[in-house]
Amino acid sequence: MSILQLPHARPDVILIDWHATLVDTHDAMYHAVDDILPQLENLDLWDRLLDPDESKTIEDAKLLIYVKDHHRLHPKIVSQRKISRTDIFEVLFGSDQDAKGRAHQAFDQAYRKYVAEVHPLEPDIRPQLEHLRELGVKVGLISNRKREFLEHELALVDGTGWEDLFDVVVCGSDVEERKPSPQMLLKAMEILNRPPAESCWYVGDSTTDVIAAKEAGVTSIFYNGADWDQAWLDKIFPHTVKHPHRPDAVVGSIAELTGLARHLLAQHKRVERARP
Repeated sequence: MSILQLPHARPDVILIDWHATLVDTHDAMYHAVDDILPQLENLDLWDRLLDPDESKTIEDAKLLIYVKDHHRLHPKIVSQRKISRTDIFEVLFGSDQDAKGRAHQAFDQAYRKYVAEVHPLEPDIRPQLEHLRELGVKVGLISNRKREFLEHELALVDGTGWEDLFDVVVCGSDVEERKPSPQMLLKAMEILNRPPAESCWYVGDSTTDVIAAKEAGVTSIFYNGADWDQAWLDKIFPHTVKHPHRPDAVVGSIAELTGLARHLLAQHKRVERARP
């Protein structure tokens, strides 16, 4: 079953993930993750690790087993630069919200040492975001980052800072539960005084982003910056009883996202003009 399709509704709000969707902070992220993995026993998290038999995919089970055996990420995982720390914690702890929360707290402490340069994931992201706002779309930023880190990175990126590009910014430290919980998305919509609906798009690069969008009742756009093929997309979004969530559309770049939004908005205007 293909998930390469159009969203059902035009956007009036587009919320976008930060790491690996808008910017590249992979090096700092992986350094911090590898700092905390040897500490799992001291953090009382070792016994909370998922049983590999409960993993969603064979690849998830392999990652989990490697971490249990070596107390670090496999070098191939780091070199591929395709999985976020949020998804890593999902693979390690599954639905255990308390364990994931404590892992995120430990990550925040480790990440502080590595916050440095922040680069756009694509060269034209600033003009693309500016164009979305010119179309009348509210643009928001959603990140599992602690607010002090995100504000620092926002000021660093592109050498100019991107604070002016977003109508709302919600961070992991602003809510009780981070993604895949929908709390950040719901808080952003509350700040914008908008109800959660399909006219809100949430764009992110991870399975946890898709889950958060679906749980919030908004449109999920999967950012396929890693260029996964269709077979892999169908594997990580299997549409089973245990893993039911699938994105409503897939884009390969922020320019594609802008084009998709422009198309849906133009289509809506044509329908409006055609009405008697």
